[in-house]
Amino acid sequence: MKPSTKKRIVLKIGSNTLTRETNHISRGKIEDIARQVASLKNEYEFIIVSSGAIAAAKQFVKLEGNGKEINVKQALASIGQLHLMRIYQENFRELGLYISQCLLSYSDFKSKTSKDNIVNTINILLQNDYVPIINENDTVATDEIKFGDNDKLAAMTAALLKADLLIIATNTYGIYTKKSMQNGTPETIREVMGFESLIKEVADGKSSHGTGGMKSKVDAIEIAVKSNIETWIVNGMEENFITKTVLGNIPYTKIITR
Repeated sequence: MKPSTKKRIVLKIGSNTLTRETNHISRGKIEDIARQVASLKNEYEFIIVSSGAIAAAKQFVKLEGNGKEINVKQALASIGQLHLMRIYQENFRELGLYISQCLLSYSDFKSKTSKDNIVNTINILLQNDYVPIINENDTVATDEIKFGDNDKLAAMTAALLKADLLIIATNTYGIYTKKSMQNGTPETIREVMGFESLIKEVADGKSSHGTGGMKSKVDAIEIAVKSNIETWIVNGMEENFITKTVLGNIPYTKIITR
């Protein structure tokens, strides 16, 4: 059972959001996230699923293959994870927030013992006012077991931890209707029950830094819906995007389960 009466949010932050669609991790964006977590911490407890390790590494090193092969990606992730967590720690600490690092792999969700350990560890962290920062353990991942995108990791984590809400930050104002995209005037699907009706509205395409696109978000929604977890697809490029979304000040897609 959850140890707190606060609303539990799993927040997924992708590489495009963290880099602000540039070639470098944005300290300002991580500071923006930290400010919002600090301002909302009395009402919500946050678990952050963060991409960005490979993007962080590319700021400092260039390895042969430039990250195209799985073993090079693993090496870049190993280098970049340290830098990424340092940036998180520095920005969160300035606001009186404590963070912890949790690296997970696909196999962790297959073992009951591993799942119990994840739940117990993260609940203890939350009880002691730590914000868990979760990423895939890329150094042991392979093409066969790799999540492929942290959208799925975030959804599986939300289901395991019985989250009240899954927020997936992207570079759009939610999911747009296909017709509006064809007309060149994007229109957000504001609210929908379940995920089936979204599938036909999703365009293929991947982000420049990440490994997923809007289709991966629909796959994550399916996992969340099956666990009765409400999901929001929000524009992480906005400043104060979490607060603005909570207040209803920007358009976003809400997927409700009942």
